[in-house]
Amino acid sequence: MELTLQVLALEPAFPVLSKEPIVPIAILLVVILIVPILFERLRLPGLVGLLLAGLVLGPNGFEILLKDSALINLLSDIGLVYLMFVAGLQVDIQQFRRVKSRSLGFGFFAFIVPLLVGTAIGRIFNFDWNAAILIGSLLASHTLVAYPVIARLGVANNEAVAVTVGATIVTDIGALLVLAISLVVQKAEQFNYSLLIGLISSLIVYSIVVLVGFDWLGKEFFRRSGDEEGNQFLFVLLAVFMTSVGAQIIGVDKIVGAFLAGLAVNETVGEGPAKDKVLFVGNVLFIPIFFVNLGLRLDLPSLVNNFQTLWLTVLIVVGLIISKFIAAFLAKIAYRYTWQEVLTMWSLSIPQVGTTLAAALVAYQAKLLNIQTLNSVIILMLLTSILGPLITSRTAVGLTSPPFKEQKVMVPSYQKPEERDSQYTIIVPVYNPQTQQHLIEMAVLLARQTHGRIVPLAIATAFAHMDAPQLDASVERSQRLLAKATALSKVLGVEAQPLMRIDDAFAQGISRAAREQKASLIVMGWGKRTGLKARLFGNVIDNVLWSSHCPVAVTRLVDSPSKIQRILVPLENLTPPSLQSVQFAQILAEANQAQVTVLNVCERRTSSHKIAWRRSQLSLTVSKLGTPNPPEIQIVAHENTAQAILQAARLFDLVVLPFVRNRTSPDRLAISDVTTELANQLTCSIVMLGEPQRTQTAAVPAGVPTTTAAMSEGIV
Repeated sequence: MELTLQVLALEPAFPVLSKEPIVPIAILLVVILIVPILFERLRLPGLVGLLLAGLVLGPNGFEILLKDSALINLLSDIGLVYLMFVAGLQVDIQQFRRVKSRSLGFGFFAFIVPLLVGTAIGRIFNFDWNAAILIGSLLASHTLVAYPVIARLGVANNEAVAVTVGATIVTDIGALLVLAISLVVQKAEQFNYSLLIGLISSLIVYSIVVLVGFDWLGKEFFRRSGDEEGNQFLFVLLAVFMTSVGAQIIGVDKIVGAFLAGLAVNETVGEGPAKDKVLFVGNVLFIPIFFVNLGLRLDLPSLVNNFQTLWLTVLIVVGLIISKFIAAFLAKIAYRYTWQEVLTMWSLSIPQVGTTLAAALVAYQAKLLNIQTLNSVIILMLLTSILGPLITSRTAVGLTSPPFKEQKVMVPSYQKPEERDSQYTIIVPVYNPQTQQHLIEMAVLLARQTHGRIVPLAIATAFAHMDAPQLDASVERSQRLLAKATALSKVLGVEAQPLMRIDDAFAQGISRAAREQKASLIVMGWGKRTGLKARLFGNVIDNVLWSSHCPVAVTRLVDSPSKIQRILVPLENLTPPSLQSVQFAQILAEANQAQVTVLNVCERRTSSHKIAWRRSQLSLTVSKLGTPNPPEIQIVAHENTAQAILQAARLFDLVVLPFVRNRTSPDRLAISDVTTELANQLTCSIVMLGEPQRTQTAAVPAGVPTTTAAMSEGIV
């Protein structure tokens, strides 16, 4: 009542509102929802917008949010732990092993040179040795903010890029080790070597226990839990918080334990649905709140008005840029990289986000660093997260991407029958009788061209008792759908082999039946995703994409597939895995005597030389198909990728959009804002072609929050 009277009396209500627990949460959710989208449209990192939002809403702005709020600090601490866990979880262990020696070498250069430079800067500003060395370690780590640029250019398999990705493990572990030692030294009344040796020994033992113990425990739990994604998700969360508590017990900060937890369950979680859910919760909620909380602590007036603080910020930024360049130059001398590769390594190692911010905040909370230094580190993050991708977009163009020696050549999924050990088999899950006809027609066209077979599949949901009336009704409905599908296939000239399966869930039933039938392709319908459960724990299509052993074509057909004459295939990079979507389009085109056009969109300011290089590379990639009627190739310069594709798609009957299971995977156009905008605005037919996990060969960078987009709900 008192609050209502204050508002009605037009008194300042923001301080009162901020004390209500539900109000700050509502404000944070609005910020997290709107701000990153706005900044990404401006081609700025979304985390920059979150920091600035915290600055505007905090004590130095409108004072809507309080930096001392217990609720915000709690959520921010969870975000801090989650950020470091995600950094460990998204490390590509397999790629690190492929280039281990060179990753260790460049990681050493990228760590030791900034460490020395940062320590010197700290001593210049009269920090004691402990704080100065910590400042140096903050400059030593790096975050792969610019990796999506590398993925888009299709040069993720370049050795220099892979080495830089692998070096992230070295620099992050080194920075966290220095932080752990600095905090212990800060708390100790008198430094002695026995204390240091004891800390390092306990940390080594604890790391072995976590990495070996949780890896074994995770594999056992995942094996026994089967497809229970909710339980797997809870196990991962439990691992994060248990290791964080364990780290504090042995005397190091919780973020060290969280990073170790990420490394420990890395291979256990793999690229399955559980990892997607873990990343979803962190990237959507907790990690953004951490960045907003950092913005609340940012004090720009004191930074501008205090000459010494401003000078410290300038030296830290300049020192970082120079030291990272020296590290890349040392790698050039040691490994004989080209200047273009060196500049790319330099630009990739410039951004300071995850580990740097986490360590700086922990050091500030422990009173090892002052607020001025924290402000300088935040400004460093803002500048480098913008500068790094900007330089990468210019230096990485034209890099060669030879396959690793250890890497086997990927065999295309769509081969002619004489080149395959078994007959080309197309699984068509049927559920909605209204859209079933177009799915069968699509499968018939593909089966004719590949001399394959069609297997209409109906899933009857299982119940505890096999004599349950509900199961009888489900079986009867499935049989009617299969009879209709079989009759339709026969009319179209292809004999179908219907299959009904009783299973616990649609997705698992489809994936298991596809494996049993040795399917070459699954053709599904595409609806809309709704509801919290679908967003958080996935849906039928998502789960089939995650678990299927073969490609999955998710279709939204507005007319009969037999009428398709013009097919557009937008490609966001020039890597060989992109052949899958082009080859799928070629099979369909040959069945209809249609024409395929491959479209690549580049930035408007791209030079004619770079456009010519793109065209030649794309022509070379497409020529590997060896088709009698090769696709037409178009290169379009446009500032908006989605709008360029939408404009081109007006002249086509079908658009084939490549899709990968992991939204951050660089192999081809993934579920992103661009893809979502296309799906919502395209008026022609669409096929989203999802590839099996084994075709993903590039690394997934240690993480910063990314905007995710929903796909579809159910089988149509």
